[in-house]
Amino acid sequence: MSARISLPVKRSRLAVALTVVAGLALSACGGGSSGGGTASTSAAAPAVDLKAAGCPATVTIQTDWNPEGEHGHLYQMLGTDYTVDADKKSVSGPLMYKGAPTGVNVEIRSGGPAIGFATVTSQMYQDKKITLGYVSTDEAVQLSAKNPTKAVFAPLEKGPQMIMWDPATYPNVTDIKSLGQALVANKGVVRYFGGAAYMEYLKGSGILPASVIDGTYDGTPAKFVAAKGKDAQQGFASAEPYIYEKEVAAWGKPVKYQLTHDMGYPIYASAVSVRSGELAELTPCLKKLVPVLQQAEVDYFANPAATNKLILELVTKFNNGWVYSQGVADYSVATMKSIGLVSNGANSTIGDMDEARVQKIIDIDTPIYTKSNSAPKAGLKPLDISTNEFLDTSIGLK
Repeated sequence: MSARISLPVKRSRLAVALTVVAGLALSACGGGSSGGGTASTSAAAPAVDLKAAGCPATVTIQTDWNPEGEHGHLYQMLGTDYTVDADKKSVSGPLMYKGAPTGVNVEIRSGGPAIGFATVTSQMYQDKKITLGYVSTDEAVQLSAKNPTKAVFAPLEKGPQMIMWDPATYPNVTDIKSLGQALVANKGVVRYFGGAAYMEYLKGSGILPASVIDGTYDGTPAKFVAAKGKDAQQGFASAEPYIYEKEVAAWGKPVKYQLTHDMGYPIYASAVSVRSGELAELTPCLKKLVPVLQQAEVDYFANPAATNKLILELVTKFNNGWVYSQGVADYSVATMKSIGLVSNGANSTIGDMDEARVQKIIDIDTPIYTKSNSAPKAGLKPLDISTNEFLDTSIGLK
């Protein structure tokens, strides 16, 4: 293990491998281009006036990966009048609320390869034009001392991080803990991106034996396929089960999995966050903007077709090796709802965060990051890195 535990890359180079495995090809695209149409306008005052609320003329949002279904709530805020910048891997246009303009624009930037696989937090502190960014709870804990962020909206109730295995090889495995025992007996391993805090938790809590943990995952399906079911692998429940069964021809069969959330590592993945020092300045804006984010998520899951079409268009125009098919998009939406990655949680509100869950991650990760020379802020509390104060409690999935 390296001296410093870093956060795992959210996705992988699996898409690049699929380009070869499935023979897919993306058409190249030049610089900026516009969407096909013009957003509807009205002489009447907007239902939500973000300009009057003091929001920036352009609300810039930094995501943690390429366009995908998990980000649908953001792309839902774009109407038909948008501009694609294929070089910068971003899209911008009027920020819409229920189909009406809000008086400001939104720019949605891709992460992952578009920012050299840097953390969103580091990108936010390098570029102060970024208004909001996707920061998972463990990232917020790790970087709380030097680059503090505060989550204001959690689009995912459960993180999609999972470990998957072949049910034909391991028919009696029901969860990650029993998987670990089966891997020991069969001399198999779990491959993952080395340095991930969730794996340190699984090891430290005795859920997975140290002997089966292999941090050499490179994001491609090659080793998993070559092991013929002997080995397990990290992945994302909203994508890989479909991809491996339907799009990795060399595998072509179902996998089983369990979320790391359900094994006691309940981060809020991709939580929409601000730089902590700018919270007071942004408060008037956030009071109006966060409910717009909530409503956008509700609207996306009610009718995702148009937004998924935009996501697929962006993937094609960005042309960076990321493969994202209509099948994956449809699977992602259905799975996020069916297994509770997206839900109202214990109440009727979308996007709120439970302090006890945040505290649990602080308790788990503080010794892990301290040992790896990236100690969190001393005395870190849930309210230091998350708040529900801007949420409209009446907005939730139906």
